[in-house]
Amino acid sequence: MNFDIFETFRTLSTAFGPSGREHGIAETITEIIADTVPRIGDWDHRTDAMNNLIYHRPGKGKKVLLAAHMDSIGIVVTHIDDNGFARFAQVGGLMLGDLIDCRVRFANGTRGVISFEEKTEYKNLGFDNLFLDIGAKDKAQAEASIQVGDFAVFDGEPFAQGDIICGPYLDNRIGCLTLIAAMAQMEQTDCDLYVAFTAQEEVGLRGAQTAAFAVQPDYAIAVDVTDTGDMPERKYPMAVRLGEGPAVKVMDRSVICDNDVKQALYRAAEQTGIPVQREIMEFGGTDTGVIQRTAGGVKAGAVSIPTRYIHSPNEMASISDIRNAAELIAHAVSVGFEK
Repeated sequence: MNFDIFETFRTLSTAFGPSGREHGIAETITEIIADTVPRIGDWDHRTDAMNNLIYHRPGKGKKVLLAAHMDSIGIVVTHIDDNGFARFAQVGGLMLGDLIDCRVRFANGTRGVISFEEKTEYKNLGFDNLFLDIGAKDKAQAEASIQVGDFAVFDGEPFAQGDIICGPYLDNRIGCLTLIAAMAQMEQTDCDLYVAFTAQEEVGLRGAQTAAFAVQPDYAIAVDVTDTGDMPERKYPMAVRLGEGPAVKVMDRSVICDNDVKQALYRAAEQTGIPVQREIMEFGGTDTGVIQRTAGGVKAGAVSIPTRYIHSPNEMASISDIRNAAELIAHAVSVGFEK
């Protein structure tokens, strides 16, 4: 891998790209790929009507799709009151506790802080009690910077500490980084290879559905984050730990992964000496589910990056897990999915 994982993540995490507004992150991914992937002239790429960014390198073998969603969760302004404070709705799934005193930023650079109505006891707070403060003195001044319908995202500075990387939007910019790194390592493959950076995953797996229908692959691997079971007083047991290797998904609420794809990933792990974990996620799903159900069906699996504090402004993952995930996928695709 010929680029720095943390610095690349820093660039990806600060690119603007909430669900439905992925143009900024798509441009950033395109620039990184142009600078990173050898023989980029062998690939063509396009952006479809859903804002999916799809790369294709023709081949004579099986049609393979790799996918990672590039959109992020965020908020959208729904109302601005006479005093210049804004109300908002969720774009994707947010945890109320993560939003108190959280900084956000808009596409035009305007920043603000989310706070709550102090008349409401903290234990009784709901999303209806939250508001956004951009420091405006009144509605007119606020509307000079933001409008109803404007989207905002978490505003935070990533950091690296030893093998740990932390910051906003590891979900799923780190999946995008993993696929970029895998592309850089797959200089020779027989398959007809597609790599899709999908849109609107956080609001219903929408982009992956249309991208997979357009490609109609024989095999697919989606890359996303997954919870870990290694924190104090975990609510339910999970056999995934930070720093112990990427996780090969067995199932989640949206998918039971194809056995041929799982076995190909296990073989790749054995052949490369990469440690892998087995993931069963009892709640939630990823692009894998809709890809598997596309057209007449797709043999689909997933590689997940163990991540703590998902959907918060301070998600945490292991750099070695990310590096190993990229190598694992590159090797599995290069060798093929059939014994």
